[in-house]
Amino acid sequence: MAKQLIILTIITTLLPLLCNSFNPLNPNTNPKILVLLDDFLIKSSHSIFFNSLQSRGFKLDFKLADDNQITLQRYGNYLYDGLILFSPSIKQFGGSLNLAGVLEFVDSGRDLIIAADSTASDLIRDIATECGVEFDEDAEAMVIDHTSYAVSDVEGDHTLIASDGFIQSDVILGSKKIEAPVLFKGIGHTLNPANSLVVKVLSASPSAYSANPRTELPNPPSVTGSAISLVSVVQARNNARIAISGSLDLFSNRYFRSGVQKAGSSNKHGKSGNEQFVTELSKWVFHEKGHLKAVNVRHHKVGDGTEPAMYRIKDDLEYFIEIYEWTGKSWEPYVANDVQVQFYMMSPYVLKNLLTDQKGLYFTSFKVPDVYGVFQFKVEYQRLGYTSLSLSKQIPVRPFRHNEYERFLPAAFPYYGASFSTVRALSSSHTQSLLTVYFGY
Repeated sequence: MAKQLIILTIITTLLPLLCNSFNPLNPNTNPKILVLLDDFLIKSSHSIFFNSLQSRGFKLDFKLADDNQITLQRYGNYLYDGLILFSPSIKQFGGSLNLAGVLEFVDSGRDLIIAADSTASDLIRDIATECGVEFDEDAEAMVIDHTSYAVSDVEGDHTLIASDGFIQSDVILGSKKIEAPVLFKGIGHTLNPANSLVVKVLSASPSAYSANPRTELPNPPSVTGSAISLVSVVQARNNARIAISGSLDLFSNRYFRSGVQKAGSSNKHGKSGNEQFVTELSKWVFHEKGHLKAVNVRHHKVGDGTEPAMYRIKDDLEYFIEIYEWTGKSWEPYVANDVQVQFYMMSPYVLKNLLTDQKGLYFTSFKVPDVYGVFQFKVEYQRLGYTSLSLSKQIPVRPFRHNEYERFLPAAFPYYGASFSTVRALSSSHTQSLLTVYFGY
Protein backbone atom coordinates (compact mmCIF):
# COMPACT_ATOMS: atom_id res chain seq x y z
CA MET A 1 0.00 0.00 0.00
CA ALA A 2 2.85 2.40 0.88
CA LYS A 3 4.55 1.58 -2.43
CA GLN A 4 1.39 2.40 -4.34
CA LEU A 5 1.08 5.73 -2.52
CA ILE A 6 4.68 6.61 -3.43
CA ILE A 7 4.07 5.80 -7.12
CA LEU A 8 0.83 7.83 -7.09
CA THR A 9 2.64 10.80 -5.52
CA ILE A 10 5.38 10.68 -8.17
CA ILE A 11 2.81 10.55 -10.99
CA THR A 12 0.78 13.47 -9.64
CA THR A 13 3.98 15.49 -9.21
CA LEU A 14 5.41 14.85 -12.66
CA LEU A 15 2.19 14.93 -14.68
CA PRO A 16 1.76 18.72 -14.58
CA LEU A 17 5.39 19.15 -15.58
CA LEU A 18 4.97 16.81 -18.52
CA CYS A 19 1.79 18.59 -19.58
CA ASN A 20 3.55 21.97 -19.50
CA SER A 21 6.50 20.57 -21.47
CA PHE A 22 4.25 19.56 -24.32
CA ASN A 23 1.72 22.39 -24.25
CA PRO A 24 0.57 22.79 -27.88
CA LEU A 25 -0.82 26.27 -27.25
CA ASN A 26 2.58 27.69 -26.33
CA PRO A 27 4.53 28.35 -29.56
CA ASN A 28 7.78 28.88 -27.67
CA THR A 29 8.07 25.73 -25.54
CA ASN A 30 11.64 24.38 -25.55
CA PRO A 31 12.40 25.65 -29.09
CA LYS A 32 15.32 24.01 -30.83
CA ILE A 33 16.80 25.24 -34.10
CA LEU A 34 19.15 23.51 -36.50
CA VAL A 35 21.69 25.90 -38.05
CA LEU A 36 23.43 24.64 -41.20
CA LEU A 37 26.61 26.50 -42.16
CA ASP A 38 28.97 26.55 -45.12
CA ASP A 39 31.84 27.10 -42.70
CA PHE A 40 32.10 27.16 -38.91
CA LEU A 41 33.66 30.64 -39.23
CA ILE A 42 30.10 31.90 -39.82
CA LYS A 43 29.30 30.93 -36.24
CA SER A 44 31.73 33.61 -35.01
CA SER A 45 31.24 36.17 -37.81
CA HIS A 46 27.46 36.14 -37.18
CA SER A 47 27.63 35.59 -33.41
CA ILE A 48 25.54 38.64 -32.46
CA PHE A 49 22.55 37.20 -34.31
CA PHE A 50 23.04 33.73 -32.81
CA ASN A 51 23.54 35.13 -29.32
CA SER A 52 20.31 37.08 -29.68
CA LEU A 53 18.42 33.86 -30.42
CA GLN A 54 20.04 32.05 -27.49
CA SER A 55 19.26 34.90 -25.10
CA ARG A 56 15.59 34.53 -26.05
CA GLY A 57 15.58 30.86 -25.04
CA PHE A 58 16.36 29.10 -28.32
CA LYS A 59 18.68 26.11 -28.36
CA LEU A 60 20.90 26.20 -31.44
CA ASP A 61 22.46 23.10 -32.96
CA PHE A 62 25.27 24.10 -35.35
CA LYS A 63 26.32 21.74 -38.13
CA LEU A 64 28.09 21.94 -41.46
CA ALA A 65 25.58 21.65 -44.27
CA ASP A 66 27.38 18.59 -45.69
CA ASP A 67 27.60 16.77 -42.34
CA ASN A 68 26.69 13.12 -42.82
CA GLN A 69 24.90 13.07 -39.46
CA ILE A 70 22.22 15.62 -40.41
CA THR A 71 18.68 14.42 -39.79
CA LEU A 72 15.55 16.43 -39.08
CA GLN A 73 13.48 13.65 -37.57
CA ARG A 74 13.81 10.42 -35.68
CA TYR A 75 11.17 7.71 -35.32
CA GLY A 76 8.73 9.93 -37.19
CA ASN A 77 9.14 12.89 -34.79
CA TYR A 78 10.90 16.11 -35.71
CA LEU A 79 13.93 16.98 -33.61
CA TYR A 80 13.81 20.71 -34.34
CA ASP A 81 11.27 23.53 -34.33
CA GLY A 82 13.12 25.70 -36.83
CA LEU A 83 15.81 25.55 -39.51
CA ILE A 84 18.36 28.22 -40.48
CA LEU A 85 20.21 27.76 -43.77
CA PHE A 86 23.36 29.91 -43.72
CA SER A 87 24.95 27.73 -46.38
CA PRO A 88 24.33 29.47 -49.73
CA SER A 89 26.94 27.53 -51.69
CA ILE A 90 25.94 24.03 -50.59
CA LYS A 91 25.18 21.79 -53.58
CA GLN A 92 23.91 18.80 -51.63
CA PHE A 93 23.02 18.47 -47.96
CA GLY A 94 24.62 15.75 -45.90
CA GLY A 95 22.82 12.93 -44.14
CA SER A 96 19.19 12.30 -45.00
CA LEU A 97 18.34 15.94 -45.72
CA ASN A 98 17.41 17.05 -49.22
CA LEU A 99 15.10 19.49 -50.99
CA ALA A 100 12.01 17.39 -50.29
CA GLY A 101 13.01 17.06 -46.65
CA VAL A 102 13.20 20.85 -46.21
CA LEU A 103 9.79 21.30 -47.83
CA GLU A 104 8.25 18.55 -45.67
CA PHE A 105 9.73 20.29 -42.63
CA VAL A 106 7.84 23.47 -43.57
CA ASP A 107 4.71 21.49 -44.45
CA SER A 108 4.74 20.14 -40.90
CA GLY A 109 4.25 23.70 -39.61
CA ARG A 110 7.87 24.51 -38.71
CA ASP A 111 9.84 27.63 -39.58
CA LEU A 112 12.73 28.39 -41.93
CA ILE A 113 15.28 31.17 -42.56
CA ILE A 114 17.27 31.12 -45.81
CA ALA A 115 20.21 33.45 -46.48
CA ALA A 116 21.79 33.44 -49.94
CA ASP A 117 24.47 35.46 -51.71
CA SER A 118 26.21 35.60 -55.08
CA THR A 119 27.47 32.02 -54.55
CA ALA A 120 23.97 30.60 -54.18
CA SER A 121 23.76 27.03 -55.44
CA ASP A 122 20.96 25.50 -57.47
CA LEU A 123 19.78 23.70 -54.32
CA ILE A 124 19.26 26.95 -52.39
CA ARG A 125 17.64 28.55 -55.43
CA ASP A 126 15.26 25.59 -55.81
CA ILE A 127 14.22 25.81 -52.15
CA ALA A 128 13.53 29.54 -52.58
CA THR A 129 11.54 28.89 -55.75
CA GLU A 130 9.37 26.33 -53.96
CA CYS A 131 8.72 28.97 -51.29
CA GLY A 132 7.45 31.49 -53.82
CA VAL A 133 10.49 33.64 -54.77
CA GLU A 134 12.90 33.44 -57.68
CA PHE A 135 16.49 34.66 -57.58
CA ASP A 136 18.02 36.23 -60.68
CA GLU A 137 18.86 33.54 -63.23
CA ASP A 138 22.28 35.10 -63.80
CA ALA A 139 24.54 33.42 -61.23
CA GLU A 140 26.90 36.42 -61.28
CA ALA A 141 24.19 39.05 -60.83
CA MET A 142 23.99 41.31 -57.78
CA VAL A 143 21.72 44.18 -56.82
CA ILE A 144 23.19 47.49 -57.95
CA ASP A 145 21.89 50.94 -57.07
CA HIS A 146 23.60 54.14 -58.20
CA THR A 147 21.43 56.45 -56.10
CA SER A 148 20.64 54.54 -52.89
CA TYR A 149 24.02 52.97 -52.23
CA ALA A 150 25.90 53.21 -48.95
CA VAL A 151 28.69 55.76 -48.97
CA SER A 152 32.03 53.95 -48.60
CA ASP A 153 35.72 54.44 -49.26
CA VAL A 154 35.48 52.39 -52.44
CA GLU A 155 34.43 54.67 -55.26
CA GLY A 156 31.94 53.18 -57.66
CA ASP A 157 31.15 50.18 -55.45
CA HIS A 158 27.39 50.55 -55.65
CA THR A 159 26.59 46.94 -54.71
CA LEU A 160 26.57 47.86 -51.01
CA ILE A 161 23.06 49.20 -50.69
CA ALA A 162 21.54 51.27 -47.89
CA SER A 163 17.87 50.32 -48.04
CA ASP A 164 14.98 51.75 -46.06
CA GLY A 165 12.18 50.17 -48.09
CA PHE A 166 10.58 48.50 -45.09
CA ILE A 167 7.18 46.89 -45.02
CA GLN A 168 4.65 48.91 -43.05
CA SER A 169 3.77 46.28 -40.46
CA ASP A 170 4.29 46.66 -36.73
CA VAL A 171 3.71 42.98 -36.07
CA ILE A 172 6.56 41.93 -38.40
CA LEU A 173 9.15 44.67 -37.81
CA GLY A 174 8.00 45.97 -34.43
CA SER A 175 6.32 49.19 -33.37
CA LYS A 176 9.63 50.99 -32.90
CA LYS A 177 10.67 52.65 -36.14
CA ILE A 178 13.95 51.51 -37.71
CA GLU A 179 15.70 54.86 -38.08
CA ALA A 180 18.88 53.78 -39.88
CA PRO A 181 18.96 52.13 -43.32
CA VAL A 182 19.79 48.44 -43.59
CA LEU A 183 23.06 47.45 -45.28
CA PHE A 184 22.59 44.86 -48.01
CA LYS A 185 25.02 43.27 -50.42
CA GLY A 186 23.84 40.26 -52.33
CA ILE A 187 21.35 39.03 -54.90
CA GLY A 188 17.81 40.15 -55.46
CA HIS A 189 14.71 38.12 -56.07
CA THR A 190 11.23 38.59 -57.41
CA LEU A 191 7.95 37.28 -56.04
CA ASN A 192 5.92 34.65 -57.80
CA PRO A 193 2.71 36.51 -58.78
CA ALA A 194 0.75 33.26 -58.44
CA ASN A 195 1.72 32.98 -54.77
CA SER A 196 -0.33 35.35 -52.60
CA LEU A 197 1.38 34.22 -49.40
CA VAL A 198 4.80 35.77 -50.04
CA VAL A 199 5.37 39.41 -49.03
CA LYS A 200 8.29 41.83 -49.43
CA VAL A 201 9.80 42.95 -46.13
CA LEU A 202 12.75 44.91 -47.52
CA SER A 203 12.48 46.29 -51.05
CA ALA A 204 15.01 47.85 -53.38
CA SER A 205 14.62 51.46 -54.51
CA PRO A 206 13.14 52.36 -57.92
CA SER A 207 16.66 53.04 -59.24
CA ALA A 208 18.03 49.57 -58.43
CA TYR A 209 18.63 46.79 -60.91
CA SER A 210 20.07 43.28 -60.93
CA ALA A 211 23.15 42.63 -63.10
CA ASN A 212 26.74 41.43 -63.10
CA PRO A 213 28.77 44.34 -61.63
CA ARG A 214 31.97 43.18 -63.33
CA THR A 215 30.70 43.35 -66.89
CA GLU A 216 29.03 45.92 -69.09
CA LEU A 217 25.33 45.61 -69.74
CA PRO A 218 24.75 44.32 -73.27
CA ASN A 219 20.98 44.62 -72.79
CA PRO A 220 18.71 46.37 -70.31
CA PRO A 221 18.40 44.35 -67.07
CA SER A 222 15.31 42.17 -66.80
CA VAL A 223 14.77 42.83 -63.09
CA THR A 224 14.65 46.46 -62.01
CA GLY A 225 13.30 48.92 -59.47
CA SER A 226 10.89 48.11 -56.68
CA ALA A 227 10.13 44.75 -58.29
CA ILE A 228 13.37 43.59 -56.67
CA SER A 229 12.88 42.22 -53.18
CA LEU A 230 15.90 42.05 -50.89
CA VAL A 231 14.18 40.20 -48.04
CA SER A 232 10.80 38.46 -48.24
CA VAL A 233 8.66 36.42 -45.89
CA VAL A 234 6.08 33.72 -46.36
CA GLN A 235 3.38 32.58 -43.98
CA ALA A 236 2.03 29.27 -45.25
CA ARG A 237 -1.57 28.20 -44.87
CA ASN A 238 -0.52 25.94 -42.00
CA ASN A 239 1.01 29.04 -40.32
CA ALA A 240 4.62 27.93 -40.91
CA ARG A 241 6.82 30.99 -41.46
CA ILE A 242 9.73 31.49 -43.85
CA ALA A 243 12.21 34.36 -44.32
CA ILE A 244 14.33 34.58 -47.46
CA SER A 245 17.26 36.99 -47.73
CA GLY A 246 19.51 37.55 -50.73
CA SER A 247 22.38 38.55 -48.44
CA LEU A 248 24.13 36.44 -45.83
CA ASP A 249 26.18 39.48 -44.80
CA LEU A 250 22.97 41.20 -43.73
CA PHE A 251 23.10 39.00 -40.58
CA SER A 252 26.83 39.53 -39.93
CA ASN A 253 28.50 41.27 -36.98
CA ARG A 254 30.30 43.61 -39.39
CA TYR A 255 27.06 44.95 -40.83
CA PHE A 256 25.43 45.07 -37.39
CA ARG A 257 28.18 47.33 -36.07
CA SER A 258 28.83 49.41 -39.18
CA GLY A 259 27.85 53.01 -39.48
CA VAL A 260 25.81 53.91 -42.53
CA GLN A 261 25.22 56.96 -44.69
CA LYS A 262 22.92 56.78 -47.66
CA ALA A 263 24.10 58.48 -50.84
CA GLY A 264 22.56 61.91 -51.26
CA SER A 265 21.71 62.18 -47.57
CA SER A 266 23.50 64.26 -44.97
CA ASN A 267 22.37 61.94 -42.15
CA LYS A 268 25.14 59.67 -40.99
CA HIS A 269 24.07 56.95 -38.58
CA GLY A 270 26.57 55.56 -36.12
CA LYS A 271 25.01 52.11 -36.45
CA SER A 272 23.08 50.48 -39.27
CA GLY A 273 19.52 49.24 -38.85
CA ASN A 274 20.56 45.63 -39.52
CA GLU A 275 20.50 44.39 -35.94
CA GLN A 276 17.07 45.84 -35.16
CA PHE A 277 15.70 44.66 -38.50
CA VAL A 278 17.03 41.10 -38.17
CA THR A 279 16.02 40.79 -34.50
CA GLU A 280 12.43 41.82 -35.16
CA LEU A 281 12.25 39.66 -38.27
CA SER A 282 13.53 36.57 -36.44
CA LYS A 283 11.03 37.15 -33.63
CA TRP A 284 8.26 37.06 -36.18
CA VAL A 285 9.60 34.02 -38.05
CA PHE A 286 9.90 31.95 -34.88
CA HIS A 287 6.41 32.90 -33.64
CA GLU A 288 7.51 35.15 -30.78
CA LYS A 289 4.87 37.61 -31.98
CA GLY A 290 1.90 37.67 -34.27
CA HIS A 291 0.80 34.22 -33.10
CA LEU A 292 -2.93 34.05 -32.34
CA LYS A 293 -5.05 31.44 -30.59
CA ALA A 294 -8.83 31.21 -30.21
CA VAL A 295 -10.36 29.56 -27.15
CA ASN A 296 -13.70 29.25 -25.35
CA VAL A 297 -15.87 29.36 -28.47
CA ARG A 298 -19.49 29.18 -27.33
CA HIS A 299 -23.02 30.14 -28.32
CA HIS A 300 -26.50 29.98 -26.82
CA LYS A 301 -29.96 31.49 -26.96
CA VAL A 302 -30.36 34.97 -25.55
CA GLY A 303 -31.11 34.64 -21.85
CA ASP A 304 -30.04 30.99 -21.70
CA GLY A 305 -26.46 30.17 -20.74
CA THR A 306 -26.47 26.55 -21.94
CA GLU A 307 -25.42 25.61 -25.46
CA PRO A 308 -28.34 23.90 -27.27
CA ALA A 309 -28.11 20.85 -29.52
CA MET A 310 -30.00 22.74 -32.21
CA TYR A 311 -31.72 26.04 -32.88
CA ARG A 312 -35.14 26.87 -34.23
CA ILE A 313 -35.64 29.34 -37.05
CA LYS A 314 -35.99 32.93 -35.81
CA ASP A 315 -34.33 32.17 -32.46
CA ASP A 316 -32.27 35.01 -30.97
CA LEU A 317 -28.78 33.78 -30.17
CA GLU A 318 -25.43 35.04 -28.85
CA TYR A 319 -21.94 34.03 -30.02
CA PHE A 320 -18.69 34.39 -28.05
CA ILE A 321 -15.02 33.74 -28.79
CA GLU A 322 -11.78 34.66 -26.99
CA ILE A 323 -8.65 35.54 -28.99
CA TYR A 324 -5.17 35.98 -27.51
CA GLU A 325 -1.75 36.86 -28.96
CA TRP A 326 1.60 35.39 -27.92
CA THR A 327 4.09 38.14 -27.03
CA GLY A 328 7.14 35.95 -26.57
CA LYS A 329 6.56 35.50 -22.83
CA SER A 330 2.82 35.29 -22.24
CA TRP A 331 -0.59 35.33 -23.89
CA GLU A 332 -2.11 38.81 -24.05
CA PRO A 333 -5.61 39.85 -25.22
CA TYR A 334 -5.76 40.50 -28.94
CA VAL A 335 -7.64 43.67 -29.77
CA ALA A 336 -9.00 44.36 -33.27
CA ASN A 337 -12.20 45.61 -34.89
CA ASP A 338 -12.24 43.40 -37.99
CA VAL A 339 -13.05 39.95 -36.60
CA GLN A 340 -16.21 38.52 -38.17
CA VAL A 341 -18.42 35.47 -37.72
CA GLN A 342 -20.50 33.82 -40.43
CA PHE A 343 -23.64 31.76 -39.97
CA TYR A 344 -23.03 29.57 -42.97
CA MET A 345 -24.86 26.97 -45.06
CA MET A 346 -23.51 26.76 -48.62
CA SER A 347 -23.15 30.54 -48.36
CA PRO A 348 -23.22 32.97 -45.42
CA TYR A 349 -26.79 33.80 -44.36
CA VAL A 350 -25.48 36.05 -41.58
CA LEU A 351 -22.19 37.97 -41.51
CA LYS A 352 -21.54 39.99 -38.37
CA ASN A 353 -18.64 42.05 -37.03
CA LEU A 354 -17.74 40.96 -33.53
CA LEU A 355 -17.64 43.49 -30.72
CA THR A 356 -14.85 43.27 -28.14
CA ASP A 357 -14.43 44.11 -24.48
CA GLN A 358 -10.72 44.96 -25.10
CA LYS A 359 -9.77 41.98 -22.90
CA GLY A 360 -9.75 39.28 -25.54
CA LEU A 361 -13.49 38.50 -25.58
CA TYR A 362 -15.40 38.97 -28.86
CA PHE A 363 -19.18 38.65 -29.03
CA THR A 364 -22.29 39.39 -31.06
CA SER A 365 -25.97 38.47 -31.28
CA PHE A 366 -28.31 37.89 -34.19
CA LYS A 367 -31.55 36.17 -35.20
CA VAL A 368 -31.42 32.73 -36.81
CA PRO A 369 -32.56 33.09 -40.44
CA ASP A 370 -35.93 31.71 -41.55
CA VAL A 371 -34.25 28.75 -43.26
CA TYR A 372 -33.76 25.33 -41.70
CA GLY A 373 -30.87 22.94 -42.36
CA VAL A 374 -27.37 22.29 -41.05
CA PHE A 375 -25.49 25.56 -40.45
CA GLN A 376 -21.98 26.39 -39.29
CA PHE A 377 -20.56 29.15 -37.15
CA LYS A 378 -17.41 30.12 -39.08
CA VAL A 379 -14.58 32.46 -38.18
CA GLU A 380 -12.01 32.94 -40.97
CA TYR A 381 -9.50 35.54 -39.83
CA GLN A 382 -6.49 36.47 -41.94
CA ARG A 383 -4.46 39.58 -41.29
CA LEU A 384 -0.97 40.51 -42.49
CA GLY A 385 1.67 39.25 -40.09
CA TYR A 386 -0.68 37.26 -37.86
CA THR A 387 -1.32 33.54 -37.87
CA SER A 388 -4.63 32.79 -39.52
CA LEU A 389 -7.63 31.53 -37.55
CA SER A 390 -10.02 29.09 -39.15
CA LEU A 391 -12.81 27.88 -36.85
CA SER A 392 -16.09 26.19 -37.61
CA LYS A 393 -18.78 24.68 -35.45
CA GLN A 394 -21.77 22.82 -36.87
CA ILE A 395 -25.30 23.31 -35.58
CA PRO A 396 -28.67 22.18 -37.04
CA VAL A 397 -31.62 24.55 -37.40
CA ARG A 398 -35.18 23.15 -37.36
CA PRO A 399 -38.48 24.65 -38.48
CA PHE A 400 -41.42 25.43 -36.18
CA ARG A 401 -43.27 22.47 -34.77
CA HIS A 402 -47.01 22.29 -35.45
CA ASN A 403 -47.83 23.73 -32.03
CA GLU A 404 -45.27 26.55 -32.17
CA TYR A 405 -46.84 28.64 -34.89
CA GLU A 406 -48.62 31.86 -33.92
CA ARG A 407 -52.37 31.46 -33.51
CA PHE A 408 -53.13 34.78 -35.15
CA LEU A 409 -50.85 36.26 -37.75
CA PRO A 410 -50.93 40.06 -38.02
CA ALA A 411 -50.44 39.85 -41.76
CA ALA A 412 -53.66 37.83 -42.04
CA PHE A 413 -55.91 40.30 -40.20
CA PRO A 414 -57.61 41.47 -43.46
CA TYR A 415 -58.51 37.86 -44.22
CA TYR A 416 -59.77 37.33 -40.70
CA GLY A 417 -61.94 40.44 -41.09
CA ALA A 418 -63.27 39.27 -44.45
CA SER A 419 -64.16 35.86 -43.00
CA PHE A 420 -66.01 37.34 -40.02
CA SER A 421 -67.80 39.81 -42.31
CA THR A 422 -68.93 36.96 -44.55
CA VAL A 423 -70.17 34.97 -41.54
CA ARG A 424 -72.00 37.99 -40.20
CA ALA A 425 -73.58 38.72 -43.56
CA LEU A 426 -74.73 35.12 -43.93
CA SER A 427 -76.07 35.10 -40.38
CA SER A 428 -78.01 38.33 -40.99
CA SER A 429 -79.40 37.00 -44.27
CA HIS A 430 -80.44 33.71 -42.65
CA THR A 431 -82.10 35.51 -39.72
CA GLN A 432 -84.02 37.75 -42.12
CA SER A 433 -85.25 34.73 -44.07
CA LEU A 434 -86.51 33.03 -40.93
CA LEU A 435 -88.35 36.14 -39.76
CA THR A 436 -89.97 36.43 -43.17
CA VAL A 437 -91.14 32.83 -43.19
CA TYR A 438 -92.51 32.71 -39.65
CA PHE A 439 -93.66 36.23 -38.97
CA GLY A 440 -94.19 37.65 -42.43
CA TYR A 441 -91.63 40.41 -42.03
